[in-house]
Amino acid sequence: MMPGLLLSSQAQDLTGLGWELGSFPVENFQTYSSPFGYRASPTGGYGTEFHNGLDFAAPEGSYIRNWWAGKVIEVSDDTACGTLVRVQSGAWQHVYCHMKGQVETEPRGRVMVDRAGGVEIWQGQTLATGMRIGRVGMTGRTTGPHLHWTLRHQGQLVNPGVVLQAMAEAQQAVTTPESPVTNQG
Repeated sequence: MMPGLLLSSQAQDLTGLGWELGSFPVENFQTYSSPFGYRASPTGGYGTEFHNGLDFAAPEGSYIRNWWAGKVIEVSDDTACGTLVRVQSGAWQHVYCHMKGQVETEPRGRVMVDRAGGVEIWQGQTLATGMRIGRVGMTGRTTGPHLHWTLRHQGQLVNPGVVLQAMAEAQQAVTTPESPVTNQG
C-alpha cells in the first residue's frame, strides 16, 4: 500500500463532513477513462506508474464544475497537469487538470483565463459548490480530452471514485422518500 493513501474501507470515516452533497465535476460526462491507482503508462512508457486521480472523458469544451465550496489556492499552467485550478475546502484539497485556457498575471494577481468559455478564476477567489470553473481541454501531458481530478483529505491522497460513490449514495438517500409508516393496530 502506498503511504498516505486512503482506501475504500476507510471512506466511512469521512462521511458527515458536508461534502456528500457536492457537485459531480464534469458536464457531458462520457466515461471514466483512467482509474485511480497503478496503471500502464498511457503515453507508451514501459512499466507502471501511479495515477493519483480519476480521469473523466468528456467532449473537449465541456464545462467543469467545482465539487465543493472552497477557496482557490493555486492556478497554474506550467506542469504535466496542464492548466489547473487547486481548491481548498476545509481539510479537503481538490485539483482540476488539463483544462482549456492559460494563467495570466494581472495587477490583482494570478488568474486562469478561458475567454472562449467565459471563465476567469482568480487565485484567492471563493467558489460555490457546482460553480463552473473551467472547461475540459488537452493541456499538459494528455492523450485526449478529459478532466483529471485529484483529491486529498488532510494531505492524504483519496480515491475520487470512492468519494463519488459515497456522494451518490448520500444524495440518493436525501432524494428518495421514506416508505410510509402505517398503523398496524
